[in-house]
Amino acid sequence: MNTPALIRGYEVVIGLETHAQLSTASKIFSGASTRFGAEPNTQACAVDLALPGTLPVLNRGAVERAIRFGLAVQAKVAPLSIFARKNYFYPDLPKGYQISQYEIPVVQGGRVEFLLGGEKRAVRLTRAHLEEDAGKSLHEDFHGSTGIDLNRAGTPLLEIVSEPDMRSSAEAVEYAKALHALVVWLGICDGNMQEGSFRCDANVSVRRPGAGFGTRREIKNLNSFRFLQQAIDFEVQWQIDRLEDGLAIEQATLLFNPDSGETRAMRTKEDAHDYRYFPDPDLPPLVIAPEWVEQVRAAMPELPGAMAERFQREDGLPAYDAQMMTQSLDFARCYEAVRDACGGPGGGTGRAAWAKQAANWLMGEVSKRLNAEGLAIAQMPVAPAALAALIRRVADGTVSNSGARQVFDALWSGAGDDVDALIESRGLKQMNDAGALAALVDEVLAKNEKSVAEVRAGKDKAFNALVGQVMKASQGKANPAQAAELLRRKLG
Repeated sequence: MNTPALIRGYEVVIGLETHAQLSTASKIFSGASTRFGAEPNTQACAVDLALPGTLPVLNRGAVERAIRFGLAVQAKVAPLSIFARKNYFYPDLPKGYQISQYEIPVVQGGRVEFLLGGEKRAVRLTRAHLEEDAGKSLHEDFHGSTGIDLNRAGTPLLEIVSEPDMRSSAEAVEYAKALHALVVWLGICDGNMQEGSFRCDANVSVRRPGAGFGTRREIKNLNSFRFLQQAIDFEVQWQIDRLEDGLAIEQATLLFNPDSGETRAMRTKEDAHDYRYFPDPDLPPLVIAPEWVEQVRAAMPELPGAMAERFQREDGLPAYDAQMMTQSLDFARCYEAVRDACGGPGGGTGRAAWAKQAANWLMGEVSKRLNAEGLAIAQMPVAPAALAALIRRVADGTVSNSGARQVFDALWSGAGDDVDALIESRGLKQMNDAGALAALVDEVLAKNEKSVAEVRAGKDKAFNALVGQVMKASQGKANPAQAAELLRRKLG
């Protein structure tokens, strides 16, 4: 295990509680819609409003998604789990309690693996439990009052609780990114952090090396990876400053202000006994039969770790490339489509070369464009077959790398999907006529006697200048590798 870096002589201890909104069409205990963006209080039914006489009914789809997550992180899926009432008063909680799970959660244990600085790390999970979300308090535009929107009340959540295994804000961010990628890959959460579908609470404490855990403070509702890192970094420095001043740290719940980059205390932190948990009398125990677990397992997609290992084993991709190709299920499917269109599935000669070329283009030009335009891979305007055709034309020498980038720009902008036609229409086809290329080389050598002398004197820069002159004379159509080889032969 790596020795954690110290900050001003203190070790940082971090655990995350992550709320993933499950991708069901209806709420966890009612039939009301979970659609985002509706007018306030138009998606809150009698059950969500806790009107007298209403009873909750558990959403089977929410349970299936919890099972899927448990299998993916190698956790125990509890054959029997209990729903409890978590009692507290807040205006956006109509019942005066939240239905959650306490003593016996549906998912127990597990681990999430990821890379940090090229090294494999793993964070242990304590549990993942089902619960309902609360509503939302709106403080803007109410002339000093607060409005309550209960559309989110009853929205299904899977709360994923980690052990305090992380020792830096960077590690916490990589864990959160890996968890986010996993729940989206599994199809159990859309991962939209702007809409609140995936948000983290960070429990942060500091201690001297070898000491017991310090007093933790919890930063609530962090809905971006950047805010997560900023909030943890500020809180760590705040706690160290306080300890260095000889002051105690009080357990508290905090909010993070992204404008100031600071955390501030919202209330002293409650412990479990403050919520007076007790089993919900309206909900029977949740029983998950082994047959149900196996049905869910059979319907699961190949997991990203297993797929990355397959890409290394069968396609010969380096570990980093394989990880990048499995950053999302859509990305992996696009890579496989491009690779197969280049060289065909099922192995065979040259498959590793095609795979590497496909990966290079997806990590390079494609990712650059996607990031610049804020697009997901599923929104890429270039068809995998067209990208594969372009890769083949680079490989067979029809077009140079620089010419290929021009063709890619045309494909991206919607100028057509016929790669050969785009190469021809833009005059980007490389010169492959050996006789014509030899004549150009002879002409360049005759006009650049000084550079020729410098090359023969051992100056490499002069040789590169001659290659550049050949490319210029051919208007960029000469094959650079062929031009360089011919120059070497003629220069002896």
